Amino acid sequence: MEDIEAEDRLLDAAETLFYGHGVQAVGMDRIRAASGVSLKRLYQCFASKEELVEAYLRRRDRRWRGALAAHVAAVPSAAVRPLAVFDWLEAWFGEPDFRGCAFINAFGEMGAGSAAVAEAARDHKAEVRGYLLGLVRAAGATDPEPLADQLALVVDGAITTAAVTGAPEAAARARDAAAVLLAAAGVTGVNTEGREKTRGKRSRATG
Repeated sequence: MEDIEAEDRLLDAAETLFYGHGVQAVGMDRIRAASGVSLKRLYQCFASKEELVEAYLRRRDRRWRGALAAHVAAVPSAAVRPLAVFDWLEAWFGEPDFRGCAFINAFGEMGAGSAAVAEAARDHKAEVRGYLLGLVRAAGATDPEPLADQLALVVDGAITTAAVTGAPEAAARARDAAAVLLAAAGVTGVNTEGREKTRGKRSRATG
């Protein structure tokens, strides 16, 4: 088995098990069994569980943001694209394997003792905030920096609320709040325009 194939299989197993059951609840032997990769090869690919967790988070970050960006990019109106973020979230919240934010979850379990996991979580949040900043700049917001901060908080609040309550509708309430923030920042056409236009088929975040 090539190293790349082994790493992919290990990361696929880690994705399913760490996200579905929690990082601390899943041992390396369970990863080995689910992946079909020998324990020796596992430790050749990832020298420690911390290293595997960080790699899982880094890959998930790339895939999650890529799927989100693909959905939002399909929306014609730059003013409405920030709201499309919440339509994508709503579809994600409705998936049977939704367990909240993988980065907050991992940080809560390992962040205090693992600088690598904490950095991966912080980097993800910074990347999401940067993506939102680009969207609100393109939408014509008068003061995009604080608006991006506000929308990032709304996104995280929606994810956490949906995870705790099991209610995908948290995304719709968050979308309404985001529309108010966008309108206050001078972005026009965000109250009713594009509510259905932004709700196309969601690109699933498989990583």
